[in-house]
Amino acid sequence: MNNTDDIKDTVTQQNYWTDRYQNQNTGWDIGYPSRPIKEYFDALEDKSLNILIPGAGNAYEAEYLFQQGFQKVHVLDIALPPLEAFQQRVPNFPTEQLIHGNFFDHQGEYDYIVEQTFFCSFTPTPENRQAYAKKMFQLLKPNGKLVGLWFNHPIYAKEGRPYGGSLEEYLGYFEPLFDIISFELAHNSIPPRMGKELFGIMQKRG
Repeated sequence: MNNTDDIKDTVTQQNYWTDRYQNQNTGWDIGYPSRPIKEYFDALEDKSLNILIPGAGNAYEAEYLFQQGFQKVHVLDIALPPLEAFQQRVPNFPTEQLIHGNFFDHQGEYDYIVEQTFFCSFTPTPENRQAYAKKMFQLLKPNGKLVGLWFNHPIYAKEGRPYGGSLEEYLGYFEPLFDIISFELAHNSIPPRMGKELFGIMQKRG
């Protein structure tokens, strides 16, 4: 156990992630939009969708979606430095859609929530992962969708973030709340992550 175990402790989490960004300790950051997410949204015609990207970091996916005409993209991160960097990089992005806060305190209703290297950032306890699934369910509109990437490799708890998992484990958290449209090995991952990512599309039940 370490001092980042409590995912709902905003001050501790904010300090931890702020320090990582300030020290450029962001090995998960590929520097551009993830290909599976990009190609999924390229196929959507409705640009009025209300979209949330939590734990967005430098938010390359948000930048891409905004440039493609999705005007209701919301970027949420507990650390301020990546939000400030995003604002400088995309100066015409609405400032009210850049949200500095804890995902677990956030309120709203979204058509889509995008998962990209957020789930893997939590200490991988069943309690943390169940809390994530329940909060996703709460923030989605009826029939809203959670879409994105989950690492398909062992947890590697000793090495630390990004933590992995298995399809079987993930389904244990999501199947009670969502209809699983698809959840399988991503066929279009970037080369360093080929075979190591699952692409999931799931719809809020009820």
